[in-house]
Amino acid sequence: MKKRRRLFNDNFDDHFEDEHPDEQLQEHIETPQEREEREIKEVTIERRSHSVKIVLVLIIVAVVLFLGWWVRQHYFSPYRVSQEKGWIMKVSNEGTLFKTFEGEMISVNYIEGDIEAMHSDFNFSITSDSVARQAMKWQGNGQRVILTYNEYKGTVAWRGGSRRVVTKIERDSDNSRPNPYPDGAAEKPAEK
Repeated sequence: MKKRRRLFNDNFDDHFEDEHPDEQLQEHIETPQEREEREIKEVTIERRSHSVKIVLVLIIVAVVLFLGWWVRQHYFSPYRVSQEKGWIMKVSNEGTLFKTFEGEMISVNYIEGDIEAMHSDFNFSITSDSVARQAMKWQGNGQRVILTYNEYKGTVAWRGGSRRVVTKIERDSDNSRPNPYPDGAAEKPAEK
């Protein structure tokens, strides 16, 4: 019954029932050793959080540097600078957003002995207008040319649809192999 009365007649004094009010209000006075331990703990926590931040920043910087290096190597640094001999069959200006010159050529290496295959095996892109005009001049006229090109591991839209980007075109002075298209027309030979 006493508890019941207390529930209805609660004046919020019952939380001091087990303790004395004076003990609770007394402030704890810190000893020099406790103060030193507390300060060491705070400094240790600060050092840990500071070192974790440094490690995270270093990891992020390393990842960004690696990604930058990879993108540069994959898309903007040619891994091969080479030349190819052959006959230019087609050069056209293609693209919707970025107009680039795309070309096809029959490579000398592709033709084995007699003319067996009559299709282009070497696709390339041209970024320079002057080199594109040269390629159009040599297109389908029966003259063998030497293309100097940079080959990249990846393509970017403004450079063209091919990984090979032609930088220079010149006439091949060694014409020891016959022209597979004497008339400049790309036709398949008659079946034997």
